[in-house]
Amino acid sequence: MPYALFYQDAKLSKAYPTEADVWKLARKSGLVVDAVSEEDKASPRPVLDNDYEIRPCQPEPNEDPVKNKADADREARLEPRLN
Repeated sequence: MPYALFYQDAKLSKAYPTEADVWKLARKSGLVVDAVSEEDKASPRPVLDNDYEIRPCQPEPNEDPVKNKADADREARLEPRLN
């Protein structure tokens, strides 16, 4: 089952093959923050900011989640890296 990024009930991203692919997209978009709980102060965990969610979804007609991932990976390789 493909996954996508949602805000409330609105699908914000293309469909991707795995939940991990959407986390990568969300992190790159600046939507991931580190949350710290009282029990686990030493190791913050990543969470989505502002009520965004990653959910399973049906791809749009004629949408290929595998192609979406390949396109995103290619774009990431072509972007200049700032050090």
